[in-house]
Amino acid sequence: MYELFTELSLHLRVNLMGYDYSGYGQSSGKPSEQNTYADIEAAYRCLEETYGVHEEDVILYGQSVGSGPTLDLATRLPRLRAIVLHSPILSGLRVMYPVKHTYWFDIYKNIDKVPLVNCPVLVIHGTDDEVVDCSHGKRLWELSKQKYDPLWLKGGNHCNLELFPEYIKHLKKFILAVEKTQILTNGSSDSSELSESSRKSSERLDLPRSSMDQREKPRTSADQREKARTSTDRRDKSRKSVDRSEKARNSMDQPDKPRKSIDRFGDMMRSVGLCNIDCFKPSASNV
Repeated sequence: MYELFTELSLHLRVNLMGYDYSGYGQSSGKPSEQNTYADIEAAYRCLEETYGVHEEDVILYGQSVGSGPTLDLATRLPRLRAIVLHSPILSGLRVMYPVKHTYWFDIYKNIDKVPLVNCPVLVIHGTDDEVVDCSHGKRLWELSKQKYDPLWLKGGNHCNLELFPEYIKHLKKFILAVEKTQILTNGSSDSSELSESSRKSSERLDLPRSSMDQREKPRTSADQREKARTSTDRRDKSRKSVDRSEKARNSMDQPDKPRKSIDRFGDMMRSVGLCNIDCFKPSASNV
Protein backbone atom coordinates (compact mmCIF):
# COMPACT_ATOMS: atom_id res chain seq x y z
CA MET A 1 0.00 0.00 0.00
CA TYR A 2 2.78 2.43 0.92
CA GLU A 3 4.46 1.99 -2.47
CA LEU A 4 1.20 2.63 -4.30
CA PHE A 5 0.47 5.72 -2.21
CA THR A 6 3.95 7.05 -2.89
CA GLU A 7 3.58 6.58 -6.63
CA LEU A 8 0.15 8.23 -6.70
CA SER A 9 1.38 11.17 -4.64
CA LEU A 10 4.34 11.75 -6.96
CA HIS A 11 2.43 11.35 -10.22
CA LEU A 12 -0.62 13.36 -9.18
CA ARG A 13 1.30 15.98 -7.17
CA VAL A 14 -1.01 15.67 -4.18
CA ASN A 15 -0.73 14.96 -0.47
CA LEU A 16 -2.23 11.58 0.28
CA MET A 17 -3.52 10.03 3.50
CA GLY A 18 -4.49 6.38 3.90
CA TYR A 19 -5.80 4.39 6.85
CA ASP A 20 -6.62 0.81 7.87
CA TYR A 21 -10.18 -0.18 8.63
CA SER A 22 -11.00 -1.73 12.00
CA GLY A 23 -9.70 -5.30 12.08
CA TYR A 24 -7.33 -4.78 9.14
CA GLY A 25 -3.65 -3.93 8.96
CA GLN A 26 -2.50 -2.36 12.20
CA SER A 27 -5.99 -1.39 13.34
CA SER A 28 -7.68 -3.16 16.22
CA GLY A 29 -11.39 -3.84 16.46
CA LYS A 30 -13.83 -5.78 14.32
CA PRO A 31 -14.66 -5.23 10.65
CA SER A 32 -18.24 -3.99 10.29
CA GLU A 33 -20.15 -1.42 8.28
CA GLN A 34 -20.57 0.99 11.19
CA ASN A 35 -16.92 0.69 12.19
CA THR A 36 -15.77 1.58 8.67
CA TYR A 37 -17.92 4.71 8.84
CA ALA A 38 -16.29 5.60 12.16
CA ASP A 39 -12.84 4.89 10.69
CA ILE A 40 -13.16 7.27 7.75
CA GLU A 41 -14.72 9.90 10.02
CA ALA A 42 -11.72 9.65 12.36
CA ALA A 43 -9.29 9.93 9.43
CA TYR A 44 -11.07 13.04 8.13
CA ARG A 45 -11.14 14.65 11.58
CA CYS A 46 -7.40 14.03 11.83
CA LEU A 47 -6.85 15.90 8.56
CA GLU A 48 -9.07 18.73 9.69
CA GLU A 49 -7.97 19.15 13.31
CA THR A 50 -4.33 18.00 13.25
CA TYR A 51 -3.20 19.17 9.82
CA GLY A 52 -5.58 22.08 9.27
CA VAL A 53 -6.93 20.74 5.96
CA HIS A 54 -10.12 22.39 4.71
CA GLU A 55 -13.09 20.43 3.42
CA GLU A 56 -12.97 22.06 0.01
CA ASP A 57 -9.38 20.86 -0.47
CA VAL A 58 -10.17 17.17 0.06
CA ILE A 59 -10.75 14.56 -2.64
CA LEU A 60 -12.09 11.29 -1.24
CA TYR A 61 -11.02 8.03 -2.90
CA GLY A 62 -12.93 4.82 -2.28
CA GLN A 63 -12.17 1.44 -3.82
CA SER A 64 -14.48 -1.58 -3.92
CA VAL A 65 -16.22 -1.86 -0.53
CA GLY A 66 -14.29 1.28 0.42
CA SER A 67 -16.72 3.16 -1.80
CA GLY A 68 -19.28 2.69 0.98
CA PRO A 69 -17.52 4.72 3.72
CA THR A 70 -16.39 7.24 1.10
CA LEU A 71 -19.92 8.00 -0.10
CA ASP A 72 -21.30 7.98 3.42
CA LEU A 73 -18.83 10.69 4.48
CA ALA A 74 -19.34 12.63 1.25
CA THR A 75 -23.06 13.01 1.94
CA ARG A 76 -22.13 14.96 5.10
CA LEU A 77 -19.50 17.23 3.48
CA PRO A 78 -21.29 19.80 1.27
CA ARG A 79 -18.08 21.63 0.29
CA LEU A 80 -16.06 18.54 -0.61
CA ARG A 81 -13.81 19.04 -3.63
CA ALA A 82 -14.45 15.73 -5.41
CA ILE A 83 -14.80 11.94 -5.16
CA VAL A 84 -13.12 9.04 -6.97
CA LEU A 85 -14.99 5.71 -6.95
CA HIS A 86 -12.71 2.83 -7.97
CA SER A 87 -14.55 -0.43 -8.79
CA PRO A 88 -17.43 0.66 -6.53
CA ILE A 89 -20.43 -1.36 -5.40
CA LEU A 90 -24.11 -0.40 -5.58
CA SER A 91 -24.62 -2.12 -2.22
CA GLY A 92 -23.39 -5.20 -0.41
CA LEU A 93 -26.40 -7.32 -1.26
CA ARG A 94 -26.32 -6.33 -4.92
CA VAL A 95 -22.81 -7.78 -5.24
CA MET A 96 -24.30 -11.24 -4.61
CA TYR A 97 -27.83 -10.88 -5.97
CA PRO A 98 -29.33 -8.66 -8.73
CA VAL A 99 -32.00 -7.21 -6.45
CA LYS A 100 -33.97 -4.21 -7.69
CA HIS A 101 -34.95 -2.78 -4.30
CA THR A 102 -32.98 -1.77 -1.22
CA TYR A 103 -33.71 -3.89 1.83
CA TRP A 104 -33.27 -2.85 5.46
CA PHE A 105 -30.62 -5.51 6.07
CA ASP A 106 -28.46 -4.44 3.11
CA ILE A 107 -25.09 -2.79 3.76
CA TYR A 108 -23.22 0.07 2.07
CA LYS A 109 -26.28 1.39 0.24
CA ASN A 110 -24.30 3.49 -2.23
CA ILE A 111 -27.13 3.46 -4.73
CA ASP A 112 -29.19 5.59 -2.32
CA LYS A 113 -26.33 7.86 -1.22
CA VAL A 114 -24.59 8.89 -4.43
CA PRO A 115 -27.52 11.14 -5.54
CA LEU A 116 -27.00 13.13 -2.32
CA VAL A 117 -23.40 14.04 -3.17
CA ASN A 118 -22.94 17.55 -4.59
CA CYS A 119 -19.32 17.41 -5.77
CA PRO A 120 -17.87 16.01 -9.02
CA VAL A 121 -17.73 12.20 -9.13
CA LEU A 122 -15.23 10.17 -11.15
CA VAL A 123 -15.98 6.45 -11.57
CA ILE A 124 -13.29 3.97 -12.64
CA HIS A 125 -14.23 0.36 -13.35
CA GLY A 126 -12.86 -2.60 -15.29
CA THR A 127 -15.07 -4.18 -17.93
CA ASP A 128 -13.92 -7.70 -16.94
CA ASP A 129 -14.37 -7.26 -13.20
CA GLU A 130 -15.20 -10.73 -11.86
CA VAL A 131 -15.96 -9.58 -8.29
CA VAL A 132 -18.05 -6.43 -8.76
CA ASP A 133 -19.68 -6.24 -12.16
CA CYS A 134 -19.00 -3.10 -14.20
CA SER A 135 -22.73 -2.36 -14.16
CA HIS A 136 -22.31 -1.23 -10.54
CA GLY A 137 -19.94 1.55 -11.54
CA LYS A 138 -22.05 2.57 -14.53
CA ARG A 139 -25.21 2.86 -12.46
CA LEU A 140 -23.50 4.95 -9.76
CA TRP A 141 -22.15 7.26 -12.45
CA GLU A 142 -25.64 7.67 -13.93
CA LEU A 143 -27.05 8.59 -10.51
CA SER A 144 -24.37 11.18 -9.74
CA LYS A 145 -25.35 14.86 -9.74
CA GLN A 146 -22.03 16.15 -11.10
CA LYS A 147 -20.75 13.53 -13.49
CA TYR A 148 -17.18 13.54 -14.71
CA ASP A 149 -16.11 11.52 -17.75
CA PRO A 150 -15.88 7.94 -16.39
CA LEU A 151 -13.05 5.54 -17.12
CA TRP A 152 -14.17 2.10 -18.25
CA LEU A 153 -10.96 0.08 -18.59
CA LYS A 154 -11.42 -2.61 -21.24
CA GLY A 155 -10.10 -5.92 -19.96
CA GLY A 156 -9.54 -4.59 -16.45
CA ASN A 157 -10.51 -6.77 -13.51
CA HIS A 158 -11.08 -5.99 -9.85
CA CYS A 159 -7.45 -5.80 -8.78
CA ASN A 160 -5.31 -4.55 -11.65
CA LEU A 161 -6.68 -1.18 -12.80
CA GLU A 162 -3.61 0.66 -11.42
CA LEU A 163 -1.49 -1.14 -14.04
CA PHE A 164 -3.27 0.48 -16.99
CA PRO A 165 -1.60 3.64 -18.38
CA GLU A 166 -5.02 5.26 -18.79
CA TYR A 167 -5.57 5.02 -15.03
CA ILE A 168 -2.99 7.57 -13.95
CA LYS A 169 -3.61 9.78 -17.00
CA HIS A 170 -7.33 10.04 -16.29
CA LEU A 171 -6.73 10.75 -12.61
CA LYS A 172 -4.37 13.59 -13.54
CA LYS A 173 -6.94 15.05 -15.91
CA PHE A 174 -9.64 14.83 -13.25
CA ILE A 175 -7.57 16.56 -10.57
CA LEU A 176 -6.65 19.39 -12.93
CA ALA A 177 -10.32 19.82 -13.82
CA VAL A 178 -11.57 20.05 -10.23
CA GLU A 179 -8.78 22.47 -9.35
CA LYS A 180 -10.18 24.90 -11.93
CA THR A 181 -13.81 24.41 -11.05
CA GLN A 182 -15.65 26.07 -8.20
CA ILE A 183 -17.51 23.44 -6.23
CA LEU A 184 -21.26 24.06 -5.85
CA THR A 185 -22.37 23.82 -2.24
CA ASN A 186 -26.12 24.34 -2.55
CA GLY A 187 -26.81 21.35 -4.81
CA SER A 188 -29.25 23.38 -6.93
CA SER A 189 -27.34 23.31 -10.21
CA ASP A 190 -29.10 21.90 -13.25
CA SER A 191 -25.80 20.83 -14.78
CA SER A 192 -25.24 17.08 -14.76
CA GLU A 193 -21.86 16.84 -16.47
CA LEU A 194 -18.50 18.37 -15.66
CA SER A 195 -17.24 18.66 -19.23
CA GLU A 196 -14.64 21.00 -20.65
CA SER A 197 -17.21 23.07 -22.48
CA SER A 198 -19.45 23.48 -19.43
CA ARG A 199 -16.49 24.62 -17.35
CA LYS A 200 -15.56 27.29 -19.88
CA SER A 201 -19.11 28.53 -20.24
CA SER A 202 -19.57 28.81 -16.49
CA GLU A 203 -16.35 30.79 -16.20
CA ARG A 204 -17.53 33.21 -18.91
CA LEU A 205 -20.84 33.76 -17.15
CA ASP A 206 -19.22 34.75 -13.87
CA LEU A 207 -17.91 38.05 -15.29
CA PRO A 208 -21.15 39.62 -16.60
CA ARG A 209 -22.99 38.76 -13.39
CA SER A 210 -20.98 41.24 -11.34
CA SER A 211 -21.42 44.02 -13.90
CA MET A 212 -25.16 43.40 -14.06
CA ASP A 213 -25.38 43.63 -10.29
CA GLN A 214 -23.58 47.00 -10.40
CA ARG A 215 -26.02 48.43 -12.94
CA GLU A 216 -29.02 47.41 -10.84
CA LYS A 217 -30.79 50.49 -9.47
CA PRO A 218 -31.55 50.70 -5.77
CA ARG A 219 -35.13 50.02 -4.93
CA THR A 220 -37.31 51.94 -2.51
CA SER A 221 -36.94 51.41 1.20
CA ALA A 222 -40.43 49.94 1.29
CA ASP A 223 -39.42 47.31 -1.26
CA GLN A 224 -36.29 46.59 0.75
CA ARG A 225 -38.31 46.03 3.90
CA GLU A 226 -40.65 43.76 1.99
CA LYS A 227 -37.68 41.85 0.59
CA ALA A 228 -36.24 41.52 4.09
CA ARG A 229 -39.54 40.11 5.37
CA THR A 230 -39.65 37.67 2.46
CA SER A 231 -36.09 36.50 3.09
CA THR A 232 -36.92 36.05 6.78
CA ASP A 233 -39.90 33.88 5.85
CA ARG A 234 -37.68 31.86 3.56
CA ARG A 235 -35.14 31.36 6.33
CA ASP A 236 -37.89 30.18 8.65
CA LYS A 237 -39.09 27.73 6.02
CA SER A 238 -35.55 26.51 5.38
CA ARG A 239 -35.04 26.00 9.12
CA LYS A 240 -38.19 23.91 9.27
CA SER A 241 -37.11 21.86 6.26
CA VAL A 242 -33.69 21.29 7.84
CA ASP A 243 -35.38 20.18 11.06
CA ARG A 244 -37.58 17.80 9.11
CA SER A 245 -34.59 16.36 7.21
CA GLU A 246 -32.65 16.01 10.47
CA LYS A 247 -35.58 14.18 12.07
CA ALA A 248 -35.85 11.95 9.02
CA ARG A 249 -32.17 11.19 9.17
CA ASN A 250 -32.36 10.42 12.87
CA SER A 251 -35.26 8.07 12.23
CA MET A 252 -33.15 6.28 9.65
CA ASP A 253 -30.23 6.00 12.04
CA GLN A 254 -32.35 4.74 14.96
CA PRO A 255 -32.84 1.09 14.03
CA ASP A 256 -29.82 -0.33 15.83
CA LYS A 257 -31.49 -3.70 15.88
CA PRO A 258 -31.37 -4.14 12.09
CA ARG A 259 -27.77 -2.97 12.02
CA LYS A 260 -26.74 -5.90 14.20
CA SER A 261 -27.83 -8.21 11.42
CA ILE A 262 -25.07 -6.69 9.28
CA ASP A 263 -22.63 -9.06 10.96
CA ARG A 264 -24.27 -11.84 8.99
CA PHE A 265 -22.71 -10.30 5.90
CA GLY A 266 -19.19 -10.51 7.35
CA ASP A 267 -18.18 -13.33 5.03
CA MET A 268 -19.52 -11.38 2.06
CA MET A 269 -17.48 -8.32 3.04
CA ARG A 270 -14.31 -10.37 3.10
CA SER A 271 -15.12 -12.07 -0.21
CA VAL A 272 -15.46 -8.66 -1.86
CA GLY A 273 -12.13 -7.67 -0.33
CA LEU A 274 -12.69 -4.92 2.24
CA CYS A 275 -10.32 -2.06 1.43
CA ASN A 276 -8.87 -4.26 -1.35
CA ILE A 277 -5.69 -4.81 0.62
CA ASP A 278 -5.04 -8.18 -1.03
CA CYS A 279 -5.47 -6.70 -4.51
CA PHE A 280 -2.40 -4.47 -4.49
CA LYS A 281 0.68 -6.04 -5.98
CA PRO A 282 4.29 -4.80 -5.95
CA SER A 283 4.12 -4.28 -9.72
CA ALA A 284 1.58 -1.55 -9.16
CA SER A 285 4.41 0.81 -8.24
CA ASN A 286 5.61 0.75 -11.84
CA VAL A 287 2.57 2.70 -13.07
